[in-house]
Amino acid sequence: MPWYDDDELWAGFSGAMFSARRSAEAAGLVSTSPLLDFPAGSRVLDLCCGPAVYLVPLARAGHDVTGVDLSPVMLEQAAKVCSEADVPVRLVQADMLEYTEPRSFDVVLNMYTSFGYFTDPGDNLRVLRNAHDSLAPGGTLLIDVLGKEVLASWVGPAKAVDVEGGTVYMRDTITDDWTRLRSDWTLVTGDTVRRASIHSFLYSAAELRALYERAGFTDVECFGDFDGSPYDNHARRLIVRGRRAT
Repeated sequence: MPWYDDDELWAGFSGAMFSARRSAEAAGLVSTSPLLDFPAGSRVLDLCCGPAVYLVPLARAGHDVTGVDLSPVMLEQAAKVCSEADVPVRLVQADMLEYTEPRSFDVVLNMYTSFGYFTDPGDNLRVLRNAHDSLAPGGTLLIDVLGKEVLASWVGPAKAVDVEGGTVYMRDTITDDWTRLRSDWTLVTGDTVRRASIHSFLYSAAELRALYERAGFTDVECFGDFDGSPYDNHARRLIVRGRRAT
């Protein structure tokens, strides 16, 4: 079973992956980021939406929002969060390798390094082509990942994050000549220890830009943060945006 199919992982580690701080940060970015400043009423797809971290602020901003995720656990949490926030959001359980809604969205988002999950690099290209097909002409795809250049500045030392009832210890390892990342997570809650490993492809800005272009996107741009700053030696993220021309 691929690691991303393991709902025990998403249930056990969601507190570390999707903290209250992260939700507050997402709400702030939707309000202030020029990269997330979409025309009112835009049809926005959050691909790999998780527990509605971006769905709620996007819906509150007046957009027509759809969240897609493979995990029933994540979608159950998302439904609860959206209900409590009293926002209208459509939720769909689907695999991003297969999911398309031709010409149905003005924006497709893929946040928090939720791209590059598949062992076959051709499958990652297929995800981009699916997103391209799901966009209306002139629509944009925005992907937020940790690029190779950013990871090179800090990857290695283990990190500890306190979560409700315990602590998560995380260590990142670069493998296969800087083409893949393995993140090992250990959750300690009292006398219980749970472990998981997350695997993904690594992309530089040039590599992800080229992949966008192979999928048919035009006007591809790379940014170093959500303020629209350039992807340079000060970058905190790799954010890539491209447009469907036709």
